[in-house]
Amino acid sequence: MSTSTRTRILEVAATLVRESPDGDISTRAVCEAAKVGAPALYRHFGDKEGLLSAVVDHGFEKYLATKRERGETTDAVEDLRRGWDSHVAFALDNRNLYRLMNSPAMRTPPAAALESHRILTGDLERAAAQGRIRVAPELAAQMIMSANVGVALMLVSRPATFDDIEVSRRVRDALHATVLTPEPPREQSPSAPADAEVPTVAARLSALLRKEHGAGLSTAEAALMKEWLDRVANA
Repeated sequence: MSTSTRTRILEVAATLVRESPDGDISTRAVCEAAKVGAPALYRHFGDKEGLLSAVVDHGFEKYLATKRERGETTDAVEDLRRGWDSHVAFALDNRNLYRLMNSPAMRTPPAAALESHRILTGDLERAAAQGRIRVAPELAAQMIMSANVGVALMLVSRPATFDDIEVSRRVRDALHATVLTPEPPREQSPSAPADAEVPTVAARLSALLRKEHGAGLSTAEAALMKEWLDRVANA
């Protein structure tokens, strides 16, 4: 009975968020629509913020499921491009939910947002191991996620000004050109400046060090080596 009550409250809240003009809902409206008392709602979700956080996770679960099940290709960079586009597509298909997910009123980040960031960082670590990024994966993830969310929010919240989806692809390609390296040539040109490759090499070594779980170094040594390599990569 407890599980079905929680699910009913969650589904009713998700419907009200989707149908609300501004994405906001009241706990009283949720209780009335779900035919439960306020104590039941607070027992399952704690407070309104807890309910809204659960609504975001509930709605975002389908999107994350597709990312979990997609499988990794051999081209981490292409996975990053597709990840950006699917993020924006989800925002446009779920405008109120997306605004809610990124609202300053949500003091605790929903679990869905944290998992999305972990998936992005994982793709960047694969790209780093292939020598395809110019900075450490953690910094690259912060740069890409900030831009991805910013573009998606503008498209969702200000459609009169941001009325062309092409702006998303332009920002994506511009940022990727800054963070990612071109496809590495089969043979390195002798005239290529060696110092231009140092950040990329450092990012790759840092990713490989994580992948190999320290490669024989102690935990402290591996942490120190990663700090040095990330500092070089981000310089």
